[in-house]
Amino acid sequence: MPPIRRRRHSKEFKEQAIRAAMQQNVSITAVALRHRLNANMLRSWVAAQEERDAAEMACKSMSAPSAEFVPLQLEASAVPAGTGDIQIEVLRGAATVTVRWPLSAASDCAAWLQGWLR
Repeated sequence: MPPIRRRRHSKEFKEQAIRAAMQQNVSITAVALRHRLNANMLRSWVAAQEERDAAEMACKSMSAPSAEFVPLQLEASAVPAGTGDIQIEVLRGAATVTVRWPLSAASDCAAWLQGWLR
């Protein structure tokens, strides 16, 4: 007895069968018989297509609109340049530690804070 060879179906044929099976009030089994396909195979094709459609819809709904540049008007600072301080307050248990850094040494403050938080 010769071995059974699997048939290969073109992409267009699969799309046609899937579209026909996805119509309302249509039996997948009837579509499979008309196209000479196994009903379980057609069901798996339809399920895979439904998953692709759902994923595509989810991607479209999640895509955010492109952000636009919105200019902001900032008021001039009430503190003259170079006279402000950076103040960090740390609460640990019942103790509170307050650290003040000159604004002119903000990068040093950032480096110290990164090391302290590690």
